Amino acid sequence: MLNIVGKRYWYFAFSLLLIVPGLVAMGVHWAQTGQPFRLAIDFTGGTLLELKFAQPQPFQTDEVVRIFGTFGLGANDVHVQPSGNDALIIRTKEIDTETKIKIETALAERFGKFTEQRAESVGPAVGAEVAQRAAMAVGLASLAILLYITWAFRRVPQPFRYGVCAIIALLHDTFLLLGLISIFGFLFGWEVDPLYLTALMTVIGYSVHDTIVVFDRIRENLGRMRGLPFESVVNHSILQTLDRSINTVLTVLFTLAALLLFGGVTIRHFVLILFIGITSGMYSSIFNAAPMLVVWENGEIGRFFRRVFGRQKPATA
Repeated sequence: MLNIVGKRYWYFAFSLLLIVPGLVAMGVHWAQTGQPFRLAIDFTGGTLLELKFAQPQPFQTDEVVRIFGTFGLGANDVHVQPSGNDALIIRTKEIDTETKIKIETALAERFGKFTEQRAESVGPAVGAEVAQRAAMAVGLASLAILLYITWAFRRVPQPFRYGVCAIIALLHDTFLLLGLISIFGFLFGWEVDPLYLTALMTVIGYSVHDTIVVFDRIRENLGRMRGLPFESVVNHSILQTLDRSINTVLTVLFTLAALLLFGGVTIRHFVLILFIGITSGMYSSIFNAAPMLVVWENGEIGRFFRRVFGRQKPATA
């Protein structure tokens, strides 16, 4: 029988290995720009243009950026994303109507005639309100999850621990995705937009759902396997739900993989974040949340802090 709980510290270490680089990237990005991520115009304010050209062609994004540069916009002010081989999605800082007309004229001269399918301006106040409400929603959802799980598991010893461990698994997935989007911002210029927030909230919901499935099996086995060590009960419960968790996740990942390959450029970032987040949600439920119950039950956290920060014995004369 697999001893997942017995190797719990290896899984904890692997989680840290995934999360810490992202946190470092967020800190570096914050020091450089005052923000932990590259923010889309939905949060910083700016102009969004979607242009469909009459003639398909391989667009050189650097050349598009240079055209914007002739009108006083730096490379950091413009983000160009090809959509297929006949359209461009351009995000830039706020530009007035006169400048927009001049830029579009220059683009038409270089790449040919096009149709302006979308032109939107977004103020930074809108983005700040969206981000604030998203953070508030995550906080309230976490509190509600903690209270509900504590109530639902009220018939098992220490039900509060189940709620706390579910929140820890949720935070694991949240920080992993936050760190990844910061790293992707450095490497590929990815930006945080409302679709990213939608993916993050979806992953949070899935992570809690999968964790509760494992916890519910632990609750059932605590009544059926009386007399066995808690660690054995938890490990047996994880193995009982392992097939179900993997099969459920695979059906979702197959669908997301199809969307990732054939769904188009505009939703590719959103789908990839969901793909990574769903995988992380399964991992944290099985290899973090349930083993954390064992760590808490055995008092291993207290022993660790006592060993590291314990009082030194007074020196003898």
